[in-house]
Amino acid sequence: MRAFVSFTILLGVSAPLAAQMQWLHYPTAGIPRTADGKPNLTAPAPRTRDGKPDFSGVWITGNPVVCDPVKGLDQQDCDAELPIAKEAIDIGRGVPGGLPFQPWAAELLKQRVANEGKDDPHVRCWPSNVPRDYGLPHLQKFVQTSGLLLILNEWDAAYRQIFLDNRPLPVDPQPTWNGYSSGAWEGNTLVVHSNGFRDGLWLDLKGSPLTEAAKLTERFRRPNYGSLEIEITVDDPKAYTKPWTVTFRQAIMPDTELLDEICVENEKSYQHLPDK
Repeated sequence: MRAFVSFTILLGVSAPLAAQMQWLHYPTAGIPRTADGKPNLTAPAPRTRDGKPDFSGVWITGNPVVCDPVKGLDQQDCDAELPIAKEAIDIGRGVPGGLPFQPWAAELLKQRVANEGKDDPHVRCWPSNVPRDYGLPHLQKFVQTSGLLLILNEWDAAYRQIFLDNRPLPVDPQPTWNGYSSGAWEGNTLVVHSNGFRDGLWLDLKGSPLTEAAKLTERFRRPNYGSLEIEITVDDPKAYTKPWTVTFRQAIMPDTELLDEICVENEKSYQHLPDK
């Protein structure tokens, strides 16, 4: 059985998980395999009936930070079974010149870091949000049909819907954690536009903000069977002076399945955290 621990790198907080055994070691049908029976991760990406890349599968971050016995902002806990992406720790670390914060957003980030992330929604067992989901140590399952890309997240049994009919985004939507998403194909790239996010979201463990003014553009590509690339442009004029772009990479997790990972179930860590 896969041993799961929900955690944050910044605080070292862990939340126990009660979950039943599922098909964690059952061979996934349709996986291309090498002669020795191992998944052939460099095989061509699968295609749908209409010839588009099929993003279906169970995914985890494909560019994790290197674990270090000394935990800190830039290290992964070596006892953790699943990896965390560097972008999940600091989403702007690869952006030339750093993130272009508005003055109030830069000050807010300093406050969140000084508070050691105690106000992080993820620490409080609240829902996660895009694009942060792509870098956290929780599996996501993509289920693709001709009209919908459904993303199932182990964390708090959450989901996200991406409609593939290029429908117009809502003008005055009810704010949500993952927003409203509409996609269309540009060749082999799925381009997804999203809006309608709730205010006060976190993009990483540092606390880089995302506001209700944000619009996201994601470009999904699957270069081969084992990998997925998601280029994301964040356009949030309330928090940033200009749009900026990062790329998350995902790695396929064959021959396994999702587990219920309900953070608040028997969670007793947060109440014991020391106050400043």
